[in-house]
Amino acid sequence: MKPILLFAAALLAAQSVLAAPVRTDHPIVGTWRFELPDGSCHEMYRISADGTALITSAAEIAETEFDIDDQPDGDGFYRSNDKIVKDNGKKDCTGEVTAIGHVIQAFIVFHPSNNMFLMCQKRDMASCIGPFVRVHGTEI
Repeated sequence: MKPILLFAAALLAAQSVLAAPVRTDHPIVGTWRFELPDGSCHEMYRISADGTALITSAAEIAETEFDIDDQPDGDGFYRSNDKIVKDNGKKDCTGEVTAIGHVIQAFIVFHPSNNMFLMCQKRDMASCIGPFVRVHGTEI
């Protein structure tokens, strides 16, 4: 195979699968609820240790593959990437439909209880949304 084709194949393989298993006791594993500040809508994130997540937001149902740092950096942030791999094509809480293939890079910071986290665009608290609150039990 020609070098350019090998490079292209490797690049496509890297882009197609983002899921990276995490330890089962990683604080991200579990079910999380995020409510819009005005209370008009909420999202549910069911995050599995196999590196996949199921997200519901208004009428939208999306499946993602993600990777996240095993440990936080010195400021308490975990770098993460989340890629939409399936979507039902319906609108989310913002009225948008998320495109398949869309990748979101974020920085996650957990409350000391590990029962809440903020999702930030940068490694600073000024660029965060949340809280995402851990859901215990079977709320859907």
